[in-house]
Amino acid sequence: MATAHDVAAYILARRGPMSAMKLQKLLYYSQAWHLVWDEQPLFPERIEAWANGPVVAELYPLHRGQFLISEWPHGDATRLSASERESVDVVLESYGDLDGRKLSHLTHAEAPWADARTGLHPTERSENVITPAAMHEYYGSLDAAEEAIPIDELTWEGWGATAATA
Repeated sequence: MATAHDVAAYILARRGPMSAMKLQKLLYYSQAWHLVWDEQPLFPERIEAWANGPVVAELYPLHRGQFLISEWPHGDATRLSASERESVDVVLESYGDLDGRKLSHLTHAEAPWADARTGLHPTERSENVITPAAMHEYYGSLDAAEEAIPIDELTWEGWGATAATA
């Protein structure tokens, strides 16, 4: 199993320099989707529900005060297995063009982060963990819902057209 440091190194090697916020959110989405697709964590480090979204707290002290991160010398991108690389690559393809602020807004609208912050003021500090179980349940339901309805069977109610004929 890779570490969050290894995944951070891999993300930066694939996408180049990015904001610390964006790196943290891509780590979160990589962990979440890998849990769904491979039924196991991508990395063992915990993810906390901070005010600006999910954060791998162990990495934060190593980039604190930096806006732009170009490399991650604390990890080794070659430690990722083929399956781990595949999960991260799909996440980068899906989320990689979004900036850190947009990724943060996305996480705020999703149950794992929101549930972990229940009862907290929006700007309150927190070490509440976003559990792998919460990520798996939420993102697994999104994945299952997408797979449950074949695109050619979707209809536009009221329009009388199917996706195949529209």
